[in-house]
Amino acid sequence: MTWGLLEQPLSARKDNGCFDLAMERSTRTVTALKAQQKNPQRINVYLDGEFAFGLSRIVAAWLRVGQSLTDERVAELLQEDQVENLYQRALHYLSFRLRSEQEMNQYLLSHEKDEQVRMRVLERLKSNGWLDDQQFAAQWVENRTSFRPRGKKALLLELRQRGVKTDVIEQALEAIDETELAYQAAQKVVSRYRGLDKKTFQRKLYETLMRRGFSYEVVQPTVHRCWQEYHQNPEMEQEER
Repeated sequence: MTWGLLEQPLSARKDNGCFDLAMERSTRTVTALKAQQKNPQRINVYLDGEFAFGLSRIVAAWLRVGQSLTDERVAELLQEDQVENLYQRALHYLSFRLRSEQEMNQYLLSHEKDEQVRMRVLERLKSNGWLDDQQFAAQWVENRTSFRPRGKKALLLELRQRGVKTDVIEQALEAIDETELAYQAAQKVVSRYRGLDKKTFQRKLYETLMRRGFSYEVVQPTVHRCWQEYHQNPEMEQEER
């Protein structure tokens, strides 16, 4: 919310020497700063005795009763408030898990159309260490390998879909032991196939591992290893129960 200068045309004000006076009259004085009843983190700002606008507490902290504000300064404060509100939204979005830069940009776009405001929030997130595609990719791979093992192909696709650059993905994947991951993935599902004949057992486990993004060169020996372990150690079935 801003206030215009005098209604007199700008050219006329310059011609008759009234331009400086108009600029002076466009300022307003802060007469009160009051916390909102429903949201104490928001401050109502009163100018010249009238409610003017609300600001987040952190933005309003710079204001004092008796302070004069120009139209330009009011516009700056309102944009600062937009940035602060969007930044807090972004932090809430990050509270569930880390996000890639693309994910965050899409989220911010859904809440704010002003590109300048979005860019300021993105830069603030990066400078504060909240937004880093290398860190995101590393954590994504770590979580997947710990809880839902995937092959490199699947992880590569997942990270690409989230806008992570190929060189960053390759760096995150370079230390992965895909053979061990495939075995871990197999151990999470192999108990479902107990009691099946060899051909059916191998087909089902093969299909499962291929869907998880493991290559044929990794899947084939893993399936054979799991069948051998179950065939040679039938008591493992009891341990699974």
